[in-house]
Amino acid sequence: MAFRRRKSYPLFSQEFVIHNHADIGFFFVLCVLIGLMFEVTAKTAFIFILPQYNSSIQSLDGELVYYHYGVKDLVTILFYVVIAIILHAIVQEYILDKINRRLHLSKVKQSRFNESGQLAAFHLASMFWCLYVSATEGYLSNPKTLWENYPHVYLPFQVKFFYLCQLAYWLHALPELYFQKVKKEEVPRQLQYIVLYLLHIAGAYLLNLTRLGLILLLLQSVAEFLFHIARLFYFIDENNQKLFNAWGVIFVVTRLFTLTLTVLTVGFGLARAEIHTFNPDKGDFNTLLFRMVVLLLMCISQTWMMWRFIHFQLRRWRECCKEQAARKRSAVAAMVKQQQAKVLKRESGYHENGVVKAENGSTPRQKKIKSP
Repeated sequence: MAFRRRKSYPLFSQEFVIHNHADIGFFFVLCVLIGLMFEVTAKTAFIFILPQYNSSIQSLDGELVYYHYGVKDLVTILFYVVIAIILHAIVQEYILDKINRRLHLSKVKQSRFNESGQLAAFHLASMFWCLYVSATEGYLSNPKTLWENYPHVYLPFQVKFFYLCQLAYWLHALPELYFQKVKKEEVPRQLQYIVLYLLHIAGAYLLNLTRLGLILLLLQSVAEFLFHIARLFYFIDENNQKLFNAWGVIFVVTRLFTLTLTVLTVGFGLARAEIHTFNPDKGDFNTLLFRMVVLLLMCISQTWMMWRFIHFQLRRWRECCKEQAARKRSAVAAMVKQQQAKVLKRESGYHENGVVKAENGSTPRQKKIKSP
């Protein structure tokens, strides 16, 4: 997929020809991996691959390694942006393109099918990853951990790595708008949800609300995965809309759970350890103004999503009504034509082989003309 190898070269002396953005990404990743093999470049290569800013903390279980954020995270995110671009190209070429060839979709539907296919794969992986991290860290079994011991400056490896990968994926979606040649009409819509994801994930990461953000991402991934699966089945068969109804229920429940958890964590849980002034050195932003701004932004975003959802459902309802009305009109027109045809047959009969016959198929008797 990513490279074309000339047949005249042996396996370990290949000459590659770079022909698209995935090739460039693969070449960059290959250079970083080669850098791990040499002592001079190994330290620099590790900055790209592994999360930085680790520190050891003594506990009853022994020495534990935790991480916090810093400027070097941008380098790690850049590396995984390139990884995401390569994975995007693999899913597109080896899965979605093969399905598109069989379905023979129009260009508009094909573009949306590819979009939903990519996002369905991502949200499926994100859903299971969120569930695994939340379960192993105890966030699901003990909801109090969402606000206890705030600020959560020191993160376990898997939590920090998860956030870096999430940021990398949504950042890679920006250049993919150009690589996938998305139409200008579709760009604003896709930019909306990309920017919203980046703001929410980066906000939770930088404001040390990673535990709450992890649970909210789990809920969001479930709803988004079901939506894109329903969309894929709709493109395959337009009569298949049952999954949209299931998604509608899950979407509303997800919005309610999101608001409830946010109010419970930010509005009540963090209020017990409130401070009067910001303390950026310790990563503590738990002031009244901070909590009010977070709650306000979450309410605005959830309200906007519900408005979009209601607008989408109303549009679907209008389209269904139009389709049903058109079907009724065509059925009534067909019945009228049938009745008219029956009336004509009864009145004048019908012709068969040039002979006029009555409705029962018998030839009407001809009247005898009396001779003068």
